[in-house]
Amino acid sequence: MADELTYKHFTPYVPQAGEEYMNSNQLAHFRGILEALKQQLIEDIERTVHTMKDEATVFADPNDRASQETDIAIELRNRDRERKLIKKIEETVELLNSGDYGYCAACGVEIGIKRLEARPTATMCIDCKTLEEVREKQMAK
Repeated sequence: MADELTYKHFTPYVPQAGEEYMNSNQLAHFRGILEALKQQLIEDIERTVHTMKDEATVFADPNDRASQETDIAIELRNRDRERKLIKKIEETVELLNSGDYGYCAACGVEIGIKRLEARPTATMCIDCKTLEEVREKQMAK
């Protein structure tokens, strides 16, 4: 379901020549993406709650009951992931409000508009993120 989220369906920002990075137009662009994403996640969570209430059936057959419980567990896991994403979106909006949005938390360079459009909650440039992932793989071995 996360692949279908609204923020994937926006008009990409086209910077003007000589335009300052993270100017008011760019910030407004990303604020809109983040707000749309958060709103869609909230709607998905509410829809799931209503669906689960409507479909709450007690099956006599243990296999049917087990199947329903598995479906519910998967749904709840997905909703928990979405709840965590909402928290991350809220943290990202705080960065946006403080003027720190769009800059790598590790090295301070510009993350880049294209990367932020692909992952609006990114806090690291692609180089630092890649290095972090390499370190994580090495630690896992």
